[in-house]
Amino acid sequence: MAMHVIGAGVGRTGTYSLKLAINRLGLGPCHHMEEVIHHLPTQVPLWSAAVSGSPDWQSIYAGYESAVDWPTACFFRELLAAYPSAKFVLTHRNPEKWADSFSATIYKLLNESSQAPLEMQAWLAMSQSVIAKTGFPSSLDRDGMINAFVAHNEAVKATIPESQLLVFAVKDGWGPLCEFLQAPIPDEPFPRTNHREEFWDRVTGKI
Repeated sequence: MAMHVIGAGVGRTGTYSLKLAINRLGLGPCHHMEEVIHHLPTQVPLWSAAVSGSPDWQSIYAGYESAVDWPTACFFRELLAAYPSAKFVLTHRNPEKWADSFSATIYKLLNESSQAPLEMQAWLAMSQSVIAKTGFPSSLDRDGMINAFVAHNEAVKATIPESQLLVFAVKDGWGPLCEFLQAPIPDEPFPRTNHREEFWDRVTGKI
């Protein structure tokens, strides 16, 4: 199955809002880390193999036509090779605000993974490997997070051809995204979701 849109932005940059927007534009179903959580027995081994250098993109994205967030964002180079005609969206935000959000959510979850239920351990181990491979090992301080965030974004911009890449802030709404994807602008507000409390509800299965 061909991929319409691939997100190269890391978690906490509006990736869940982008997922909802892509689905609303009819370019989904869109893969997101939430899909991994909902399908742990199949998705975790596939992504673990990808981290180890043996990706099976057809199996990973079976049933999906777009993908955003981690784990996808780690593999933008490989995915450009696998799907050379796909359009890429790099979600971004202020690096300092991103670091504060990341450290209070994803980083906190991974650094406290030993306290998680047994059934979540393989997913957390895979996630930690993916995020470290993206440039965010567990030892980073705030300045290290900011530097790694900027470095990731610059690597994406240096790798993806300009004609295939949209650098996008979700606060900019439908206009830039719809122009890039050649889709009509929906007559409804751009989805804004997944604040910090909602992140923890998703991880714990409350929503």
